[in-house]
Amino acid sequence: MIRLFIAITFNNETRSRLLALRDELRGKSERGNFSAPENLHLTLVFLRERNGRKVVSAKSVVSAVSFEPFDISVDCVGCFKRDDCDIWWAGLRENKPLIDLQRGLTDLLNDHNYRTTFTLEKRKFNPHITLGRDVVTDAKPWNIEPFGETVGRIDLMKSEIIGGNLTYNTIYYYKKPEWEPLK
Repeated sequence: MIRLFIAITFNNETRSRLLALRDELRGKSERGNFSAPENLHLTLVFLRERNGRKVVSAKSVVSAVSFEPFDISVDCVGCFKRDDCDIWWAGLRENKPLIDLQRGLTDLLNDHNYRTTFTLEKRKFNPHITLGRDVVTDAKPWNIEPFGETVGRIDLMKSEIIGGNLTYNTIYYYKKPEWEPLK
């Protein structure tokens, strides 16, 4: 079984800025499990655990979704409250093209051709980039000077434990033909 999701990954500049936010949060925290640099991403759709044959269907969906390159902007740090510790994230400014892309993916996945292959989560899409899990801190959410990049690529990724570490790897991606690769 492979744990799959469709995501946006980031260029080096955006990743560096996200790492600075993660490190700022770490400095304000008693403890936490903070995201590795290579694991920073924005999940568009979580596909759950699937056998290897389902990867072909997931690739088809990633290739079929229609979108034009668009800008995203990270503008805050916030958290999902839990009983004993929290999940902290970098939040994105409201963005219609991002919402449309996510909706396009879920519409394709809910289409009759894929409905029996993928059962999607029912919760509302809340675009965020996880900075840390199980974080214990007295910090309060805060706004930041916005930063971001232009998105012209989406990735099909797998999640696995390698050497005791949670690792996310791109197994397939689709980019607009005129789009330049990530730097």
